[in-house]
Amino acid sequence: MDKVVATAREAVADVPDGASLAVGGFGLSGVPDVLIQALYERGVSALSVVSNNCGAMESGLAVLLAAGRIARVTGSYIGANKEFARQYLAGELEVELIPQGTLAERLRAGGAGIPAFYTPAGVGTQVADGGLPWRYDGQGGVALASPPKEVREFDGTEYVLERGIRTDFALVRAARGDRHGNLVFNKSARNFNPLAAMAGRVTIAEVEELVEPGAIDPDAVHLPGIFVQRIVALTPEQAADKRIEQRTVSS
Repeated sequence: MDKVVATAREAVADVPDGASLAVGGFGLSGVPDVLIQALYERGVSALSVVSNNCGAMESGLAVLLAAGRIARVTGSYIGANKEFARQYLAGELEVELIPQGTLAERLRAGGAGIPAFYTPAGVGTQVADGGLPWRYDGQGGVALASPPKEVREFDGTEYVLERGIRTDFALVRAARGDRHGNLVFNKSARNFNPLAAMAGRVTIAEVEELVEPGAIDPDAVHLPGIFVQRIVALTPEQAADKRIEQRTVSS
């Protein structure tokens, strides 16, 4: 039951080229930076990533993206990541953009063993009808577009069928974790982390504080250890290394 692994590099040692990854975080909040850096140092490439966004401020998944290690992204937000946008428009990267709530539920459904579900989000748009550019040809044309999805009516309302997501691995970050893999997240850093953890067949969590089993009140557990296979305890320096994306100064 002791799922603690000595180092981040050891924890990701079996992640191969071409693997699919569900990665927690939102902007700079709750991003498993140490595990991502370990993947970068190993040289793993051709990754398919499922995450809300693809890193920010040259951190998180942006490290792998800038190095050309990511082949496909399933996410909700490109935002201010200029390199993400450049690779997408240049045809270097395949991108499936989906509504944020749908992404959250696709991850949760995959982890819960639900193969698909119906949602009204996206009905009447290219999300349901198909035609969203997944890959450009680098010259302004579309090389690969999304296919149409099944639409069905329930009680007079149309819903689109969305597939649950399962990935080979998941990388998440938690504030506290015990040796059995039970995790607690800090406020907004909870974001996509529990959902990403559920979707991974092998889930690896970096924790800012490692505690012994029983130290976390069962009622306080945000993600049960059944969803976590490996735990990496961060050093105090790693745990404290947190950036601020938008710094505002008032007069």
